[in-house]
Amino acid sequence: MAVTLDKPKLYLGADCDDIESFAIDGGRICAYTHRAPDKTGDNEDSIGLIPRDDGRAVLVVADGLGGLPAGDQASSTAVRQLCRRVSAADAELPGLREAILDAIEQANRLVITQGLGSGTTFAAVEIDHGAVRPYHIGDSEILITGQRGRIKYQTISHSPVGYGLEAGLIEADDAIFHAERHLVSNVIGSPGMRMEIGPRIPLAPRDTLVLASDGLFDNIPTDELVNLIRIGPLPRAARQLLQVCQARMQQSSEVRPHKPDDLSFILFRPA
Repeated sequence: MAVTLDKPKLYLGADCDDIESFAIDGGRICAYTHRAPDKTGDNEDSIGLIPRDDGRAVLVVADGLGGLPAGDQASSTAVRQLCRRVSAADAELPGLREAILDAIEQANRLVITQGLGSGTTFAAVEIDHGAVRPYHIGDSEILITGQRGRIKYQTISHSPVGYGLEAGLIEADDAIFHAERHLVSNVIGSPGMRMEIGPRIPLAPRDTLVLASDGLFDNIPTDELVNLIRIGPLPRAARQLLQVCQARMQQSSEVRPHKPDDLSFILFRPA
């Protein structure tokens, strides 16, 4: 039986030994984060599970940019700010949008002010009584699939490859192997940072939501990922996802993706 999550749980520079599973009002969460295989430095990803006592919650994945200094500080700053703002938001507010947007803007100012030249992606969802609203910056992704495998929502990565894929200039099979897939055009820590807010999306009882850093999406194509998570108990789906992704990172192949990286993901399924 899953542990009930009644207060925020943040993973900042953490390395999980296994999938962690929690129950919240309205659903179940599975979470995992770990640094890249054979990496000697810290995990630069941060994730947060932020329940509230009014039946709402916010989930977030932030991926500190490995090509820039202090990526772990940038991602942890973003997740901490989100936790503070969401936890303090007035219970009478009709939604948590204002708290989330304030947190993003404050995190961007703080990361810039730190003067380290760091940056982080950001993918969050607000869960509100059977529906979700996504917010994202960069190439950490959010995807919602039904039990039969129909994709109900997927973010567009803020990157040259992400835009090329959406415009039909790059095929999905080519995108995952693209030499410039690692480039990101929008991050927290940039004066030109912009945030994308998705629609309010009602969830059916067997829908599955995934938020993840590019360590997941760079190693598992979308159609394969959907098939791994759409059916079966959520913890089992999460472990299947982890096993496949770890195998891809650890074994080079000419026919399958192989991109060792910090890995973070959160799965949510409504009760």
